[in-house]
Amino acid sequence: MLVTGASSGIGAAVSVLLASRGCRVVGSGRRAEGLTVAPDGSLEAAVVADLTEPGSAAGVVEKAVATLGGLDVVVSCAGAGWEGAFTTMPPAEIDNLLDINLRAPLHLAHAAAPHLLASGGQLVLVGSIAGLVGVPKEVAYGTAKAGLRGLADGLRIEWSSQGNPSASSSARPTVTLVSPGAVATPFFSRRNRPYSHSWPHPMPVTKVARRIVRAIDRRQEDVVVPAWLGLAVRLNGGLPGLYRALATFPWHIQRLPSG
Repeated sequence: MLVTGASSGIGAAVSVLLASRGCRVVGSGRRAEGLTVAPDGSLEAAVVADLTEPGSAAGVVEKAVATLGGLDVVVSCAGAGWEGAFTTMPPAEIDNLLDINLRAPLHLAHAAAPHLLASGGQLVLVGSIAGLVGVPKEVAYGTAKAGLRGLADGLRIEWSSQGNPSASSSARPTVTLVSPGAVATPFFSRRNRPYSHSWPHPMPVTKVARRIVRAIDRRQEDVVVPAWLGLAVRLNGGLPGLYRALATFPWHIQRLPSG
């Protein structure tokens, strides 16, 4: 298994949990200090890389395959955020968010695709609730994460027609989109503003990691964490006008937390 963003946050927690279950995990991250190789850590191998650099995603996949002999699961966790009025957002920050949250996962999926098609494996994309519903002051971040929804939907259809038509569905790649709300990770300390909502409190990172591993076990396609946030997603999808009316009403639903 290959996990990106493994040096901290959700990626680190997922790596530890997978390794505790006996999985062979290669972790990738921009900070070497957060990537610890066994026997002291959970990783079989570590790849220090900035996935926004051209060719970096392909290089990470190549090194993971060389270490593991193939790929069964790729978990794309690397991400970054920015909060503030869209009109005040520096153009360079827009590019940065698109690079980290969308372009890098696209290139990662592209590089991993031949291996996942060969193994009938699983691509796990860690998105955000902000990618499924409109969230003010996180417009660029939500837009980038919404792109992961398009990536997941498109690959599911495309990959369903590839490979052996007589093969069982479990022999074909699964694409999973995990959309969490606010998570207690360094994510908020690294963006321009810390998390400031009094409710709900950011959930433990282990909760999200467990749901990701469960989605891998069950080959689930769509996961929202916590589950109750799925109500907002369904409302936005089925009755978008009503959702927007509620979102602009003077209560805290308009500041739906993301992470």
